[in-house]
Amino acid sequence: MSNHQGVGAGGVLFAFAVGAVVGAAVALLFAPATGEETREFLGQRAKEGRERAASAAKQGREMVNRGRETLTTVFDRAREQFQAATREAGPEA
Repeated sequence: MSNHQGVGAGGVLFAFAVGAVVGAAVALLFAPATGEETREFLGQRAKEGRERAASAAKQGREMVNRGRETLTTVFDRAREQFQAATREAGPEA
């Protein structure tokens, strides 16, 4: 029997992200820059990361809201059709 467990896309993405962070850290340690320049560089990158995260969160909220509006519209239309069908059927029950 084989006990092979495949690595999913999430695992590959996580490994890539960890590798990128480690690579960036090593590059910073061996870069010929002063401590002040390195701190400024890291601060700028952190600010960019926060801005990207905020933008992604905003887009996510907008997508959820659009989905909610779509579902509400679908349910409203289904309710209207059901009510119209019950009106047309009359009191046969």
